[in-house]
Amino acid sequence: MYNWNQAKFLALPHEQKHKKASEILREISIGNEYLIDEYNKICQWLQMEPLTSKSPETLSNRFHYHLKEANVSWQEHNLLIVRKNDKQSNTPFLNIAIYLDNLRSAFNVGSILRTVEAFRLGQIYFSPSTPFIDNPKVQKTSMNTFDKVNCHKIDNLDGLPRPFIALETADFAPSITEFSFPDSFTLILGNEEYGLSETVLKQVDHFVQIPLVGSKNSLNVASAFAIAAATIRK
Repeated sequence: MYNWNQAKFLALPHEQKHKKASEILREISIGNEYLIDEYNKICQWLQMEPLTSKSPETLSNRFHYHLKEANVSWQEHNLLIVRKNDKQSNTPFLNIAIYLDNLRSAFNVGSILRTVEAFRLGQIYFSPSTPFIDNPKVQKTSMNTFDKVNCHKIDNLDGLPRPFIALETADFAPSITEFSFPDSFTLILGNEEYGLSETVLKQVDHFVQIPLVGSKNSLNVASAFAIAAATIRK
């Protein structure tokens, strides 16, 4: 797959050369160290110093240098997956449900998956229009936690545990730090642009909000959920 000869490689446009180099580095970062010799061969052709350290910092700096030279704009899904002391967890998941109501961003969904696994919060239920775990961007952003969380695609809220608690920016909603969460419930997260759908809104039992003090009265849904997750796990 990466067995380039010099003439073929040097015939590529500048951007393509560095894009190929970044692809090899990504493979090295996830444990395919047999490609280091292939990468260093490319470095010689690019008149770069060879890779002598496999530290996360070195790999990351080189990876993003190649992306810059390849004119690839930075996105969260372009980050290297660097494992730091990952371990098997025996902590059981909480008996709660998280419902994603018409989320659009695969990156937000992947981040939420990662947070659910990190805090062992429960099961995730996806509305029909929310990107599911078969989406490659969801998988990549979840840092490969998508197969460690129970996920379900459903048409409506029927059968999910009550009460339905919505994380929303509403003046009348109590602070999430003051709300007493029951042992079992469904936490609902709304669309990035308009919040909860009208159908879901009518079924909500409680609203909670994250207290903010800045001029911007909102947070990214994945960021807001991370705060909620830490609060619920206390």
